Amino acid sequence: MALLSLPSDQTKAMIRQEVLARRRSVLPRQNRQLVSNLLAYLCRMQPAVIAATWPLPGEADLRPLCRQLGWAGYRVVLPETPPRGQPLVFREWRHDRPMRKGRFGTQHPTGRRWAPDVILVPLVAFDRQGGRLGYGGGYYDRTLPLHSQAALVGYGLSSQEREALPMDEHDHRLPVIVTEREVIHISKE
Repeated sequence: MALLSLPSDQTKAMIRQEVLARRRSVLPRQNRQLVSNLLAYLCRMQPAVIAATWPLPGEADLRPLCRQLGWAGYRVVLPETPPRGQPLVFREWRHDRPMRKGRFGTQHPTGRRWAPDVILVPLVAFDRQGGRLGYGGGYYDRTLPLHSQAALVGYGLSSQEREALPMDEHDHRLPVIVTEREVIHISKE
């Protein structure tokens, strides 16, 4: 049976499982280049409040980006993962403040809540049509409609790219995806 002929949820689960099983540790040079590409892209945008993420094992590490953005005067917020079924809450991060343990191995700051101008969206997989596959909890799918004014920027490694991903009506296509190799602008056709 062809993968894309399965129901969307099953197809997504199979792709997610395959990508995560093959995922290797992010090499330091890959992480540095991804952070450099993200920093250059964000500085051209000049947003006031940027939502980043704290890394889970095996993910790209945006902590160096958070520090550089903070030093450059941008306000950095990180997501607090609420109970399943709820949207993410973005709280102000500062390098000199402690982090609190969250759900699913996450960490988040205890700072004030902020609405971001840009949301950096983590990817398990992506395609060149702006399709994004996350971990399956639906947190970003519930959160993004609440921040419709925010620019969305997906990020991940080029090895996470797939030919095509199944998309449902609640899935949000990303207009930009940044990898360690390139910045991919998705045409709206």
